Amino acid sequence: MRYLLALLLALSPLAARAEAATARRIALLIGVNDGGPERARLRYATSDAQAFGKVLVELGGVAESDRLWVLDSDRAGVLAGLEKLKRLAQSAQQPGVRVEVILYYSGHSDEEGLLLRGQRLTFRELRTALDEIPAVVRVAVVDSCASGALSRAKGGQLRPPFLVDVSAQVRGHAILTSSSETEVSQESDRIRGSFFTHHLVSGMRGAADLSHDGRVTLTEAYQFAFNETLAHTENTRGGAQHPTYDIELAGTGDLVMTDLRTASAGLALGEALEGRLFVRDTTGALVVEVNKRAGAPIDLALPPGRYSVRREWATGSALANVELLPGQRISLSQPAFIASALEPTALRGDAPPLLKVPFNLSLFPAFSTNDAVPEAVENTFALGIVTRSAAISGAAVAAVGTWVDQDARGFQGSLIGNVAGGNLRGGQLSLGGNLVGATATGIQFAAFYNGVGSDLTGAQLAPGGNVARGSVRGLQLGGVTNWAGTDSLGLQVSGGANIARATWRGVQLGGLGNWAGTLQGLQVGLVNIGGDVTGAQLGLVNIAQHARGLQLGLVNVADEMDGAPLGVVSVARQGQLHGELFASDLEPANLALKLGTRRVYSTLFAGTGRERTLHYGLGLGVHLGPEPWWVDVDVTAGTVQPYESLIRLEVTNAVAQVRAVVGFPLGGKVALFLGPTANAALTFTPEDPRRATYLPVLGELRGPENVLQLWPGAVVGLRL
Repeated sequence: MRYLLALLLALSPLAARAEAATARRIALLIGVNDGGPERARLRYATSDAQAFGKVLVELGGVAESDRLWVLDSDRAGVLAGLEKLKRLAQSAQQPGVRVEVILYYSGHSDEEGLLLRGQRLTFRELRTALDEIPAVVRVAVVDSCASGALSRAKGGQLRPPFLVDVSAQVRGHAILTSSSETEVSQESDRIRGSFFTHHLVSGMRGAADLSHDGRVTLTEAYQFAFNETLAHTENTRGGAQHPTYDIELAGTGDLVMTDLRTASAGLALGEALEGRLFVRDTTGALVVEVNKRAGAPIDLALPPGRYSVRREWATGSALANVELLPGQRISLSQPAFIASALEPTALRGDAPPLLKVPFNLSLFPAFSTNDAVPEAVENTFALGIVTRSAAISGAAVAAVGTWVDQDARGFQGSLIGNVAGGNLRGGQLSLGGNLVGATATGIQFAAFYNGVGSDLTGAQLAPGGNVARGSVRGLQLGGVTNWAGTDSLGLQVSGGANIARATWRGVQLGGLGNWAGTLQGLQVGLVNIGGDVTGAQLGLVNIAQHARGLQLGLVNVADEMDGAPLGVVSVARQGQLHGELFASDLEPANLALKLGTRRVYSTLFAGTGRERTLHYGLGLGVHLGPEPWWVDVDVTAGTVQPYESLIRLEVTNAVAQVRAVVGFPLGGKVALFLGPTANAALTFTPEDPRRATYLPVLGELRGPENVLQLWPGAVVGLRL
């Protein structure tokens, strides 16, 4: 049971002056599947939060660094997220900046508040936390059970979809819920999410742009989601949902939720096109659903990629495949579709009871003891060459394969393959492959492939690969690849690649590499790629959008780094990238490149000019403030080689330096720096121990094959 609450607060006295200000939107996305031991675990709360957060970044003006996540956490985690949201909003308070805050929650709740892994955060506490956030506009969307109680407390009534205009001048608040406190709502396996959130996101991607101005306002998005949710829930077991609201707003204009004109790619549905259209990505996830009417063009904003678009009408179905490239807008018309069969569907409702037959002996389907009765059969045991049962509550063993139409509770074993069309609780063992249509709780072991259509709790073991299209709670061990579709917790180990399309909490160990939409833990592989990374990436190449923690590799790349990148090359888009010209006691003319975060950097350098020698090497350091003056402390390792040694590919010494320099700005990006150095050189040619420096050596230790020299030095140069 799930409801939707949307709360809009605009309480700042700065609102009347904010029209000319630059807007900065900050979003907190909360998704919690686990409401506690007395609540059924939700399947799509975290993926709903991710879908909403994705559209905010792509089209809603929220920067990646301003998108905060709290996924599958408890009361303390949500409160910490709210506090982080508050601090970020406070730090954004600057002249000429209009701060807008968006909060989204998907999960369980009751009449008193949010239910978080058996703990409660009351609606009063949530309202208080929101009130304390300094922002011109506050928008909260809460998709949870019984959230209509908050609207009821404010006097909300059952009404048609309508939202008074809001703008930068508005003051007041609006409380919206997807249903009254006495109604229910359902998740949908077909759309892999809640009805309201799914249609709200579809609307924000362009399906709700009835004015065709390239922008979707809060009014348009809400009206679209209201109508679609009501239409899709009228005939369900949970009953129709009727959104309600209580509004105390004054102002003109409207709040733009998404700007379709900023999309990196687009799909235009022509005027003549009609029918219900389902847009799915390459994973099969339903991205947009819209009822297209003839004469009304619709522009959908989508990220680049390949999509399948199914069009259904009363008497038929057709399919079109499109590939959107960055910056490309494709027009889709009726001739682009190829006729296809209607997707098989099943009405939601009470399924007929199964006839329980303890034993099934089968050569193959249609030639088994189950076929002696007309009803669908649940077996305790099934044995044969190929077995098929409507359900299993014990064991099914076959020489070739076992097939269960619905749920399998127990064990399935065969040489070629096992299939459970519904949920699995138990184990599957096969030399070929194992498939589960819905959730799997237990162990899958196959010599080739394991697949789960939704969530996995347990383990998948296959020399080929493992796929869970939902979440993973446990272990995926694959020879070639592992795949997790939504937020997951556990361990992925693969000789090839590990892929977590959403959040992975835990460890990914990939021979070739690892990819995670969001990582909270550790990645170890040749190439590691993550969105928001909290933890560590260890590999030859590490890439992240926002890295919090450690990146250790030859090449480290991130849009933003809040941690320590340790590597030969570390690049941060919001970090430092400097060139340097300097002189030292090793060589009078040197070039260096410094790159890394604001605090941690790596340096590559080379110099010459003394006695036909070349000094080159690399180093790591820390950058200290306060600005505009600064202090750099680093450790470098290199060598000073005669030109003839370079030609012969010989290394005659190793030189280490500790440098501490002070920088003085000269104007623009140019700065003067100077400071002392401490030097050590290990010379492999005792007959020429003075090759590394021309300054006096304070200490010298001679061995039979090498000489260690110690001396102080200095460096002076310009940073560009």
